[in-house]
Parts: sequence; C-alpha cells; structure tokens
Amino acid sequence: MTLIDEGDDPYRWLEDLDGADAAGWVRDRNAATVAALTGDDAFVAAQAEIRQVLDADDRIPYPGWRGDGHYYDYWRDAVHPRGLWRRTTLAQYRRPEPAWDVLLDLDALAAAEDENWVWGGVTVLKPGHRRCLVSLSRGGKDAVVVREYDLDTRTFVADGFTLAEAKSDVTWIDVDRIYVGTDLGPGSLTASGYPRVIRRWRRGTPLTEAEIVYEGQVDDVSVYASHDPTPGYERDFVGRSLDFYRTRSLLLTPDGRQLPVPVPDDAQWDVHREWLLVRTRSPWEVAGVTHPAGALLAARFDDFLAGGRELTVLFEPDERTALSYHVWTRHHLILATLVDVRRRLAVLTPDGPEPADAPQPAVGSGSPDRPVAGGGGRWRREPLAGAAEDDDSWIVDTDPDLGDDYLIASTGYLRPATLGLGRIGGPVEVLKREPAFFDATGMTVRQFFATSADGTRVPYSVVGDPTAAAGPTLLTGYGGFEVSLTAHYDGVVGRCWLARGGSYVVANIRGGGEYGPRWHRAALRENRPRAYEDFAAVAEDLVARGITTPEKLGIEGGSNGGLLMGAMLTRYPMLVGAVVANVPLLDMRRFHRLLAGASWMAEYGDPDLPADWAFLRGYSPYHNVRPGVRYPPVLLVTSTRDDRVHPGHARKMAALLGEHGYDVSYYENVEGGHGAASNNEQRAFLSALTFRFLWRRLGGR
Repeated sequence: MTLIDEGDDPYRWLEDLDGADAAGWVRDRNAATVAALTGDDAFVAAQAEIRQVLDADDRIPYPGWRGDGHYYDYWRDAVHPRGLWRRTTLAQYRRPEPAWDVLLDLDALAAAEDENWVWGGVTVLKPGHRRCLVSLSRGGKDAVVVREYDLDTRTFVADGFTLAEAKSDVTWIDVDRIYVGTDLGPGSLTASGYPRVIRRWRRGTPLTEAEIVYEGQVDDVSVYASHDPTPGYERDFVGRSLDFYRTRSLLLTPDGRQLPVPVPDDAQWDVHREWLLVRTRSPWEVAGVTHPAGALLAARFDDFLAGGRELTVLFEPDERTALSYHVWTRHHLILATLVDVRRRLAVLTPDGPEPADAPQPAVGSGSPDRPVAGGGGRWRREPLAGAAEDDDSWIVDTDPDLGDDYLIASTGYLRPATLGLGRIGGPVEVLKREPAFFDATGMTVRQFFATSADGTRVPYSVVGDPTAAAGPTLLTGYGGFEVSLTAHYDGVVGRCWLARGGSYVVANIRGGGEYGPRWHRAALRENRPRAYEDFAAVAEDLVARGITTPEKLGIEGGSNGGLLMGAMLTRYPMLVGAVVANVPLLDMRRFHRLLAGASWMAEYGDPDLPADWAFLRGYSPYHNVRPGVRYPPVLLVTSTRDDRVHPGHARKMAALLGEHGYDVSYYENVEGGHGAASNNEQRAFLSALTFRFLWRRLGGR
C-alpha cells in the first residue's frame, strides 16, 4: 500500500483539473456518495428544511451604504437563485415588505448571455453614484469578468471599462479613469496568481497602453492601488503585499512622487480624512515608546508623513482582550473588541488638540469612559448604544461620507438576529428581526476552557441541552490567518442538528485572532501543531464533561479548517467518530504550487526549504496516512471551480484513504468556487449531505 513521501505522489494525475481520467474518477466517487447518502426520506426532508431556511422571504436583507442615502442589497431566494442587486430608501426599508428598485437581475443576465454567472461584487463611482464596475464569476470562481454598468439606464456601457476573466484589482479614480491590476499575459502576475502591475487606465484607450504607475515583484502576493475621493482629502495609494501579512505602501502625490507610508510592514493601517490609524501586529518602538502587538494608534496623517511621531493609544490588549476591528463614521470611530471571545462595542470621538501637558493613560477594553490623550489629540470613549450585553453585536455598515449613522446587528447561537439603525449619541431603532428557524426551548450556550498540551487555556462554546446524556456532538474550528469565530445564529445547524438533539461546539483555538496577534502567532509556521493540540484538548474536555463520547463526536471545518480536519484525522483518530472536511488544504508538500497556495507561505512555511518541509512533513495530512490505523469515517467536499484551494487536495486524499480501505466519502460540486456552492439549491444539497453523513456515523439515524 502507498505511503506518500517527498517526490512520490502516485495520485498527482488527480491535480489535472478537467482531465478525462480525473473527471471520470470524480464522477464515480460522486455517484457512490450520492447513492449512499441521499437515497432516503431523511435526506429529502433535511434538504427541504435547509432550503426553507436559505430561501425564507422573512430573512433580514442586510443592506450596505454607498454614500447616496440608499440601502443596497444582494438577494437570493427560490424565485431568484442567482440573485438580484437592488436598492431602496430608508422609508421603504422600514416597511415589512419594502419596495425594492432592482438594479441588476443576475438570473435574467445569465439566461440572456448563456453564462453561468455568479455575483462577484460591485464598485460604485463616487461622487455621483451613476456608474459602477460589476464583477461576474463563472461558477463562483475567484477570477471574475469586470464590466462597467450604468445605474441610470440599467445597462452595461457599450464602450465602457471591461476586463476579461482574471483575479483583477480595479478602483475608480474618476468617471474616465480607473486603476487596474489584471492578467495581461506573461510577467503581469505574481507567483500567487494575483496582479503584479498597476496601470492607470483612461476611458477610450487600449489597456495595454495604459500608464504603469506601480510594479511589484514576482514573489509578492499582489499589488494594489486605491483612490480616496473625500473632498479636501483626495489621496491615492499604491502598495505591494510582500506576503500574507506584510505590505509596503506609498502615497502618490499630484506631482508624481511616491512617498512611503512609514509604518511597520506587518501593521494594518487606514486613513480617514485627517486621521491615520495603525494597528500593530508586532511590537513597534516609536519615539522611545514601545507599543505592543495588537494596539491601535492614532496620528494626524499629514504630520506623521512629515516626520512627526506623536501617537495616541486608542487601544492596548490585555490577557483577555483583543481588538476585533474598527470602523469610522463621519466624526467618530467605533471599536469592536473581544473579551474572552465576547464582542464589546465602544465609540471614540476626537476632541481636537490636547494641552501640551496632558497625560496619556493606557487604554484597554476595560478602561473607564474617560478622555484618551496623546499626539493624535484627545479622544472621548463611550459605550455604543444598541450593543447587546449577552449576545454578539457587530457593525453592519456606516456611511462616513454622509454622517454618523450606523447599522448594528445583534445575535447569539440561540437568538435570531435583530438589525438596528443608530446615530452616535442617540437611541437605536430596530429595523428588522430575523425569524426563529428552530425551537430553542431548553437549550443553553455555555463557555468552557480546555487545557491544551502546553497548559494554554482554550475557550470553546457548547450549544444545546445541558441536561442531555452524552450524545452526538458536532465540533468545528478554524485556527488560522488571525480569523476569529464568534457567536451567530445558524438556522441550518439549528434545524438539522440542535433540534434533533445534537450539541454544537465552536472551538476558539490558536492560529485565530480571538486574543489578537499573540494568539495567531502561537500557531504560525512551525508552531502549527499547537492549533491541533488545542482542538484535541477541546475534544477531550467534551468527553471529560460528559457532553459526548469519542464515538459520537463529529468534527467539521473548511479551507484552513479543512487542514485542521485532516490533521485531526491523522494525528488524533481515537478522539473522534466522524470527520467532514470542506474545500480542504491537505497536501502541504505542493500547496504552494497549486493555484493561490504561494500566498499562504507566511502562514505555513515554504515546502521548498528543507527546514520548513521538516515541520510541514510532520503534520501534512496527505503524507501521514498510514495502514492499519482505526481512522474514523471521512467526508471530503470540494468544488471543481475552486480556484483558491485546488480540488486536487481533496481528490488525492480520498484516493489514498480509499486505497488503504478506509471509510471515505467524496463529493465534488462542478461549480461553487471556494464556497463549494454557487446557489441555495447547491448549498442545501451539500448541507444535507453533511448532516446525513454525520447522523449515520454518529447517531445511527
């Protein structure tokens, strides 16, 4: 039987995306999985229930603001499976059934052009809001076709800006110019498959003759350009992403100079009117003061660019608290922090210049409501109205072009979401309420802490009946790229898992951002196994608390979470009863050579370096499958059109597990991109497939 090692990969042929042999292999595996899991009334019922949730007419249409006073929304339902891009007014949005102005009907467009269009987003020109650049994906891929659209005539502009399918970067400058990074043949892309060159393209001229304003290196992840049209603060920036976490940025001046933005490469920064905000990922010494990783600092942009280094500390982390994100209104800054994975929202208001002798207190999430002082002026800190105390609240949108309004949503694992409209300093009006999709009577949400192998306390949340005997439990996690998993209401999980007596668990393992950069760095590169140890500790803690048993514990994750599932399968098979891996990353020897994989080497390492391959080889799931091990049953789900994580990862793993005689089910959707599904029908099918697999393996149903 095959043991995969360096230079020995008998299933490399399955990386041939549309090759005849690979396509035949996929058809056969799909047919076997469909026959085994979908041929009974339980599957049909589950699929119908999921579709009811996904297509419900009384879901909240979460809107976005674009600076013109309208509420924009992209909506899918049973009648419009591909979706409608639409907008309405606040007066209409307040109504139970708003009158929507449909801007673009994607179902009608796909039918008219005989294309499998999936919505890829839109960039609207400011000011005026009359023209936009619409991104259309074939089958849900990251690569898109870009076409200019006229919002007055509701037609594509015949001689407008158009880009062929690529992973493009486009930004409006004005009505006749855009910044473009796209695939123009050899030399135009990085090794990760993203733009390497930025051009300033003028309407009516050939793109190939457009002025090159910036170039990155082939080994960069990508380059970018942006234009800020705020009156009085018009600015243009370009930059190169050196890797997934390090970026070097430049201000383009009207006279053609390129001035470096002097912040650390690994810091995140943004500019709003006169303000520069810097969010640190590593300690940063400025003017004799060392600011910790995870801090948020403020300065006046022009002063900072001119050499001034006086900063105001807006946030500093502590052992329990991290910054989740920040967002501007016209005159205020909203901070979202995480305290043991519970979100808290506050509003900071700059007061103007401070007295020369003003103190500069340290500021954390637990600071009292007092002024914050420093070189960036004095800032008042207050709680944000409308934030729920017990559930998770987040800012849906603000409109810094127009004022200080904000859309705020609150939800919990067992509480359907509410959407409110607030204005800084005023009350919050509830605009919409999500329907309850399952009966949560008798269920609770409990937070526990597991102790990992090195003694680290790892938080996790358990949703379900606290009085139930040890039974079927679904555990999920991610643990990478500084992504935090917070509470949210999921009608599909509620109906198909919780309402049937299962427990649902979310693990906040290292590699994520739940406790800021330190939590992420703890599982970076050679420390990646810490994330797997954390997840294993949660699995063991669930058993120790009597919530489940190893035989009744199912685990599920996607993308980097799919890598987590593969590592759990091969490193801790005795702890779980079933594994579901969606669009997974599994072959750590070749991940950097497949599609966008090279962009993740800052997270995982470079397999071409012997020192890096030594630790990658230790956990690469594809290289650690062994004969004679009691692996739990596995379901692998991917998409032929995933142009981010190559389906070859899942294909090769399924083939190898099958060769060893293990219980492996495989399903590959023909479209869907990295989400594995491009419409609600496909999502319902894949979700029903997952839950049917889990109940059969864990619950005997």
